[in-house]
Amino acid sequence: MSEREDKQNRGWRFWLVFLALCISLFLTALDLASVSTALPAIVHDLGGSESFAWVSSAYTLACTAVLPISGRAADIFGRRTVLLVAIMLFAAGSAVTGAAASMNMMIAGRTIQGIGSGAIQVLVSIVTADLIPLKERGLFQSFTGATFSLASVIGPFIGGAIAQHTSWRWLFYLNLPLCVIAFVLVLVFLRLRKPHIESYAEAFLTLDWVGNLMIIGGATSCIVALTWAGVSFPWSSAPVIAPLAIGLVCLPMALVYEALLATHAVIPLSIVNNRTSASGYIGSFLHGLVVNSVPFFIPTYFQGAKVASPLRSGLYILPAALFLSPSAIVQGIVISKTGRYRLVNIIGWCAMLLGMGLLTLLKESTPVAVTIPMQIIVAVGFGFLYATTFSVLAPLDPVNNSAALSLLLFVRTFSASWGISISATILQNQLQHHLPDAFLQLVPPNHDIAYSSIPIIQTLPQPLQTEVREAFASSLKLVWQVLLAFCGAGLLSATMQKQIALHDKMDDRWGLEQVTKEKDSEMPPVVAGEVVGTVESTVGVDITRMQA
Repeated sequence: MSEREDKQNRGWRFWLVFLALCISLFLTALDLASVSTALPAIVHDLGGSESFAWVSSAYTLACTAVLPISGRAADIFGRRTVLLVAIMLFAAGSAVTGAAASMNMMIAGRTIQGIGSGAIQVLVSIVTADLIPLKERGLFQSFTGATFSLASVIGPFIGGAIAQHTSWRWLFYLNLPLCVIAFVLVLVFLRLRKPHIESYAEAFLTLDWVGNLMIIGGATSCIVALTWAGVSFPWSSAPVIAPLAIGLVCLPMALVYEALLATHAVIPLSIVNNRTSASGYIGSFLHGLVVNSVPFFIPTYFQGAKVASPLRSGLYILPAALFLSPSAIVQGIVISKTGRYRLVNIIGWCAMLLGMGLLTLLKESTPVAVTIPMQIIVAVGFGFLYATTFSVLAPLDPVNNSAALSLLLFVRTFSASWGISISATILQNQLQHHLPDAFLQLVPPNHDIAYSSIPIIQTLPQPLQTEVREAFASSLKLVWQVLLAFCGAGLLSATMQKQIALHDKMDDRWGLEQVTKEKDSEMPPVVAGEVVGTVESTVGVDITRMQA
């Protein structure tokens, strides 16, 4: 590690690399957010309404499963190689999904996309950590956070517009040119130093396959159970309880194995054995529960309770983008200037508490204009809570960046399945209770009530239409109340953190190569996944001095 006391001189290569990272991240977030609005059109064209939930769940499952192993692979094979493979996988999945002729083909394409997306998200975070010390990272992380947030908010609007005016297939085809741009920028400009592999067979074995398989198996079992719960099978049924129990046993066992038995642990004990990092992971999980559920179900409110079209429902949540991204930038600037990540976390949770509390007041008669400030307050909280990254990393040595960031993203992504599943189950059960019997008879049996109901609400006569709209608003109220409770738990987790000074140390094994570097100035070779020897101070120390 080396101390960086001078201000870094970042040239055009750095900014092109950073642009490539932002484009890659934008792709994954936009794709994840836009599908929810276009899902009714996809189900209508491809059928398979009984398996519609897997359009999102397959993506989330694949994305979650690949996160821990991606960080370890980047340590062994190099950041650039893994990122390029991830972009290619995402592009291939987009092509398959866009050309889907059946729901099974759609789900297969979404699975491939999810693998690419998970690796992209991890590599963006890791490369950013390689190039920028933690003390200065707030501003740059705010840009990546704002990129992800902006894509998450405008995604439903774009998805609705494409589904309504063209074909939902273009939602996936439009990923391809952006993938090409990101791939070329990474290929040409992301010249990071990487370890020399003496034995690919030995390096392959150091990926901690036992630990990864336990994590993948546990996460898969949980997500499968959460996807089926309340939709395909009751929560109390064996097809839900069995995989959920297996998953909830496998994941703790994986942590025990990683702490006590693993030779090359994908989750080292050192990244979770202090209260500030631990509370950061807890806060990230709770943040993920809420931040994934609200954008998913706000369009449901507008389409179900306000009888808005997919395009209009996307438009109604667009104002949140005007505040979410700037709030992410503001928190980054505040942390860069003051280092007060704990205070920023507390402010973020307070904003989310207030905003979610206001959402519980929504009714079918609430004017759309009144919903906008409610969404804005929640969006500000969303943006500020990207500061949980600093809670996790502040107590850790930079050599743990890959493992810590991989686990952080795993926690955030895994929480999405729990949040959406819990919220969807609440909505399904509440609709069963609140919808008039005359309307329930119009819904095909064994179909998701919300998605099957929304397309026919506008065709209903009065007073039945008003009763159905009231049922949607009343059913979603409990969803907002549960998410409000999660926000309260998140605020409690933030108070558990210590305020630790942000360091300016860097992991000198990584960084951008100088264009004048000779071939013999590469990193020392990797044997069984470990770096042998020392890194000379002349190699890559000034990693951000990148003028050609």
